[in-house]
Amino acid sequence: MTEKIAGHLLVECLLAQGVTHAFGVPGESYLSVLDGFHLYRNQLTFVTCRQEGGAAFMAEAQGKLSGRPGICFVTRGPGATNASIGVHTAFQDSTPMILFIGDVASDARDREAFQEMDYTHFFGPSTKGMAKRVERVDDPERLPEYVARAFATAMNGRPGPVVLVLPEDMLTRPVKAQALGRVEPVQAWSDPGALRILRDMLLVSRQPLVIAGGGGWTTQSAQALQRFAENWQLPVTNAFRFQDTFDNHHPLYAGDVGIGIGPALAARVRDADLILAIGPRLGEMTTGGYTLLQAPKTRQKLVHIHASAEELNRVYQADLAIQATMNAAARSLEVLTAPNELPWIAWSQAVHADYIANLQPQTLPGTVDMPAIVAVLQKHLPKDAVLTNGAGNFASWMHRFYRHHGLVKGYKTQLAPTVGAMGYGVPAGIAANLLTGRVVFTIAGDGDFMMNGQELATAVQHGGKSIIVLLNNGMYGTIRMHQEREYPHHVTGSQLKNPNFVALARAYGYAGVRITRTIEFEPALLTALAEPHGSLIEIMLDPEVITTRGTLSDITQSALNRLGTA
Repeated sequence: MTEKIAGHLLVECLLAQGVTHAFGVPGESYLSVLDGFHLYRNQLTFVTCRQEGGAAFMAEAQGKLSGRPGICFVTRGPGATNASIGVHTAFQDSTPMILFIGDVASDARDREAFQEMDYTHFFGPSTKGMAKRVERVDDPERLPEYVARAFATAMNGRPGPVVLVLPEDMLTRPVKAQALGRVEPVQAWSDPGALRILRDMLLVSRQPLVIAGGGGWTTQSAQALQRFAENWQLPVTNAFRFQDTFDNHHPLYAGDVGIGIGPALAARVRDADLILAIGPRLGEMTTGGYTLLQAPKTRQKLVHIHASAEELNRVYQADLAIQATMNAAARSLEVLTAPNELPWIAWSQAVHADYIANLQPQTLPGTVDMPAIVAVLQKHLPKDAVLTNGAGNFASWMHRFYRHHGLVKGYKTQLAPTVGAMGYGVPAGIAANLLTGRVVFTIAGDGDFMMNGQELATAVQHGGKSIIVLLNNGMYGTIRMHQEREYPHHVTGSQLKNPNFVALARAYGYAGVRITRTIEFEPALLTALAEPHGSLIEIMLDPEVITTRGTLSDITQSALNRLGTA
């Protein structure tokens, strides 16, 4: 059996798992792995990123798109800590991902060697940690075992990130081990007895509501969910930033339950007598700060279906808890026999009517009409376009007004961090284009863009193309909004002095254009779609236009009235 070095074996292990792209920033601690990428360059592309946070976000996006672990390589110490933002995002978003860290050599360990860290404590697996598992590979012959286990851990149960630490000297040692076969996630099926109880609960309900989301969804499970909803005529909402789990054009769609939720939908969640949560972990954003669904015991009857036994009854004491993966859960639900007559038809129609009404915009000041901008995007972006964003009020325009066709049509179309991490949209969009070749649209704020805008260089280097709309209002808008709400007129730290974004985009190799009026956007978008390379469209947005429903001055005045200082 031919000997090889462990760094090459590691790349062979990734190939055995079907990996085609790995994202990272090169480091001297894993030079032998980089040499392996060169050896297998026709089968696996190493995408050279500009900062480890951007690389980790790209890997997280890879996990969201594929359902299999996204792959990120970084060096020790600062490289690992920079990448931690992507690991935390993968953890809270339930996304499969593996972070490989090149570490100090074994003979220097525990001496506070150059950039040495204790990764187990830093990424420590727990319900409040960043990773499902953190392991150090000291024996190169066991690399196939560790890699296969990392894939299994990342995909099984509640998907999430795994960290593998690779001592530099271990990676250069000769090995005879061979890569293990491809790991597939295990399907956990719904308990038949629990399904009978669920059916009985539906039969006595009058105002049921589905909240679908979380990790692990596929086209097949989304289609099965739609058939279940149609059989029982159930209104379906999506959890925060999982709007592609259900077709937003469907007559049973009710909207997204997240930040900036429509007041009518919030009322419907409160008024429901049965909440069927399929997949989401029911975090703070989806539950309105644990008020729409009160913790630990909801006013509504709660059925919680989740892939992880550890998640069920952890925050909410459900009336019925079912452990099942999404493919299995949805396929189990679609065969539940519905009665001939259902008492909540009018309720479902009213909930959908609320969603349609919420698409009607409020009148806001300025020369740019953001709902009209989104309408242009809806008109021209392909149905399979991937839409990405980071964190900030700017994202709410897409969340409220853009209608995803969803996984039911065969494509995942939304990549957005439920963890609320800024700087996600730009690298996630670049990764999505490199991985799928599909049209990618990213919406960013000026503060959000500056956190990972350097990854435009990565896109240009590797032939990627994304279309970025950058909303420039000269501030960290979300923080400014909260400042005016809590400390009106006391503005500190939220102002931004920005660069010339158009010139910056062009310097990286993107096309760049600035617009100040709504009418200028459609031709700019059509030009961007036709360009062979990426484009940035900067929109100068009136700072008053702070949310989809009101102005900054409205928020300030309301705060002054509340404080009695108007």
